[in-house]
Amino acid sequence: KQSCLCPTDCREETYPCTRMYSVHRPIKRCIHSLCLYSLPRVYVINKEICVRTVCQQDEILMAELCREKSGWPKRQKRTTMNRCRHANPKTWANRE
Repeated sequence: KQSCLCPTDCREETYPCTRMYSVHRPIKRCIHSLCLYSLPRVYVINKEICVRTVCQQDEILMAELCREKSGWPKRQKRTTMNRCRHANPKTWANRE
């Protein structure tokens, strides 16, 4: 049995992908009764179906990059640390 090491918020996604391979194809050339073989490098393009693992964090990051590329401003990250900091602002009265 194979155990999945993926986090629970990840999934496998198939997508079309194109791969290019270089192979040596033998070519036979004959002049009268003399035949010569050559092995030129030929590039072969394969259209395949690939699989990638997509996690929720990756999707959020890609959405943010897409947002920035299209000219929109960055979204503000909200953390509990920032909320606590704003709830009790440092003033002269409560400064320690």
